[in-house]
Amino acid sequence: MIMDNYPDILRTLVSIPSVSCNEEAAAAFLGKVLDGMGIAHANLGGNLVAINAKSDPSRPTLALDAHIDTVPANAGYTCSPFDSGNDPDVIRGLGSNDDGGSVVAMIAAFKEFYEEDIPINLMLVLNREEEISGPDGDRWLYGTDGPFGPGKQFPNPDWVIIGEPTGMKAATSERGLLVLDGLAEGISAHAAGDGGENAILKALDDINTLRNHKFQRVSPTMGEVRLNITMIEAGTAHNVIPDKCSFVADIRPTEQYSCEEILSELQGICKSRLSARSLDHRSSSTREGSPLLKAVKELGIETYSSPTTSNWTLIRQDAIKIGPGDSSRSHKADEYILVSEIQEAIDIYIRLIRTFYGNFMEQRH
Repeated sequence: MIMDNYPDILRTLVSIPSVSCNEEAAAAFLGKVLDGMGIAHANLGGNLVAINAKSDPSRPTLALDAHIDTVPANAGYTCSPFDSGNDPDVIRGLGSNDDGGSVVAMIAAFKEFYEEDIPINLMLVLNREEEISGPDGDRWLYGTDGPFGPGKQFPNPDWVIIGEPTGMKAATSERGLLVLDGLAEGISAHAAGDGGENAILKALDDINTLRNHKFQRVSPTMGEVRLNITMIEAGTAHNVIPDKCSFVADIRPTEQYSCEEILSELQGICKSRLSARSLDHRSSSTREGSPLLKAVKELGIETYSSPTTSNWTLIRQDAIKIGPGDSSRSHKADEYILVSEIQEAIDIYIRLIRTFYGNFMEQRH
């Protein structure tokens, strides 16, 4: 394989199963790709991290961040999810769009600057466990116990470009994610009698309350907080009134609310007990006056607010989200990305990085 033939790199990557928590083979393959390009890197628990050859600890750092894991294959695939196909213009298969296109395009952009003496440090971060927000990917890498920071293996990035399928538009904000498990409790009894307290009916009352609830604070960029009921489970037999009914609410916060505020507000109007799976995935936005946003505007890149979540929820640095492909193809059967989309992304990433550090040099002088 030619090490800088990026569509071929992606075709091979697609052929390697890389479901979250099982990314070892994909990381090993990408490590060999980086070796073949002469790029020194570290495999940190299945995450690959590299920094440009002429990095300087006194310089600020921009990171290119993309994930190598995938969701499980959708049952609706009409061909093998690990077969990229023979079309020279299209790469098919699980992870091709989310997030393989960003992975190979970011490798290409990083390689462009690897040997250059540029006024900033440039890092490449290929992480695992993004699809499940696991403990060993970006959550660890950017955390206080991770390898980034003063006196650690790599500098702590000042800015991050997050690679996700956005059609090469720049997301300057994205909704957070709050998953609530609801539990309604009643009293079990025989269905033929008049006794008992049906937990399903209690749950349905609360579900109706949640569906009709309006959060008062509305984001000027993202609109209202979104809430959907996505799961419900109850009962052991047709003739037994259930004493428990569980349900799940998927909530997409805006910057107007913290996850803790939403949980508190909803618990106040529900009789069911609500518990959050995580309170970490707050809404994210590019900082006001960000040099990333300035570079995006100078290049005429369209900006928008993303309805989907990514590792941005775990990253506290100033960031934008931009990458090849289309979010609507993600997590669906017969996922694909166009070769032209990858080529476009490589060009835009390179121009974005040059514009970014060019502005940095102007500010410094």
